[in-house]
Amino acid sequence: MFHSFFPRPKLFFTSAAIWAVIVVAIWYAGGGNLGGFIGLPPDAPDAQPIIGVSVFLSLPFLWFYIYFAVAVALFYAFWNVYSPHPWQRWSILGSALILFIVYFQVQVSVAVNNWYGPFWDYVQGIMSKQTTSTVENFYEQVGSFAWLALLGMNVSVLNAFFVSHWIFRWRNAMNDYYMEHWQKLRHIEGASQRVQEDTMRFSQIMEGLGVALIDSIMTLIAFMPVLVRLSANVTELPIVGAIPHPLVSAAIFWSIFGTVCLIVAGYRLPGLQFRNQRVEAAYRKELVYGEDHADRAQPATVQELFNRVRTNYFTLYFHYVYFNVVRYSYLQANGIFSLLILGPAMVAGSVSLGAFNQISSAFGQVSSSFQFLVNSWSTIVELISVHKRLRAFEAAIDDEPLPEIDQHYLEREAVGGELAADKPT
Repeated sequence: MFHSFFPRPKLFFTSAAIWAVIVVAIWYAGGGNLGGFIGLPPDAPDAQPIIGVSVFLSLPFLWFYIYFAVAVALFYAFWNVYSPHPWQRWSILGSALILFIVYFQVQVSVAVNNWYGPFWDYVQGIMSKQTTSTVENFYEQVGSFAWLALLGMNVSVLNAFFVSHWIFRWRNAMNDYYMEHWQKLRHIEGASQRVQEDTMRFSQIMEGLGVALIDSIMTLIAFMPVLVRLSANVTELPIVGAIPHPLVSAAIFWSIFGTVCLIVAGYRLPGLQFRNQRVEAAYRKELVYGEDHADRAQPATVQELFNRVRTNYFTLYFHYVYFNVVRYSYLQANGIFSLLILGPAMVAGSVSLGAFNQISSAFGQVSSSFQFLVNSWSTIVELISVHKRLRAFEAAIDDEPLPEIDQHYLEREAVGGELAADKPT
C-alpha cells in the first residue's frame, strides 16, 4: 500500500516526522528572524495584524515561503540520493505542496479571524451611533473580507485539482505493484475488486484523513495563541469558575468528551464494514461467473447470497442508528457550547461584538481541531475496512500467512464455495 508510492515507508515517514520537528523547532528558535539578513525581517512584537490579503505578501510571509521551499528541497535531495523511487516526485514533492496549501488555507482562516474584530467593532459603533461612516467606507470593509474569501476559494479549487491527480498517482503506483504480483493474488477473494476499487478508495481516504489531521494540527498551532490572547476577555467559566486560560480548557474538555463518546458508540462498525465488503464481493463474483457460465448464478444461489447482503446491511443500519444519535447530538450541542461558556462575559458586558465574533471563531477552530476523531470516525471505519482487504494482498506477496478471515474464505472455496459455510465468519 505504502511502499509502492513512498520510498522505504517506515523510514520515510519517521524521517519526515523528525525533519518536520527539526524545521519547526528551528523556525521558532530564531529561524523566523533569519529573513532579516536578506531584507525580510519579522513583524515587530507590538505590531497590529495586517488586515486583508496583503498580509500574504508581507515580508514575514515571503521569508516563510523561502524557508519552507528550502526545507522541502533538502529533504527531497536526501531521499533522491539515499533511496531513489519512481514515484518520489509525487510522493515527496506532491505531498509537500499539499502540506503547504493546507498551511496557507489555515492562514486564510487566521486572516479572516483578524478581520472579524475591527469589522464587528466598527459595525457595533455604527449601530450605537458612536461611529460615523459612509456607505463607501462600509463597502470597503466588506470588500476586504471579499478578497480574502476569493483567495481562499481559488486556492481550494486549485488544491482540489492537484489532489485529484495526486490520489490517482498513488492508485497508479498500487495498481502497477499488484499487477506485477497478480499470479500470487488472483486466488484472493474479490481480487479484482481489491485492485480496481480498493486501491482508489484507500488512496482517497488516506489523503483525506492525512490532510484533515495536518489541518487540525496547523489550526491548533495557528489559533491556540489567538485563543489564549482572547481569554483575557473571559476570566471564568459557568459552574467551574475562574481558571487559567478558560477558553482553551473548555475547548480541550469538550473535544475529549466528544471523542470518547464517538469511540464507545462506534467501536463495532469497522468489523461490520469489512463483513459488508465480503458479502458484496461474494454476490458480485457469482453474478460475474453467471455472465459466462450458464450453470452459475442460479436463482437459489443468488438469492442466498443476496440474503446475506441484506442481513449484513440491516445489521449495519441498526448499529449506525445509535452511533448517529450520539454523533449528531454532540455536533448540535457543539454549536451552542461556545455561547454557554461566553454567557457570563456577554451578560457582564466585558466583551465587544468584535471580540465576541473573534472568540467564537477561534474557539470553533480550536475545538474542531481537537475533534479530529469525532469528525473523521466514519471515514476511519471505512479506512480500517479497506486496509484489512489490501493487507491480504501484502501478505500474499510477501509469502506471509493470510488474515484469518481470508483463510476461512479459501477453505470454503475448497469445499464448495461461499455457500458451503454453515455460518458467517
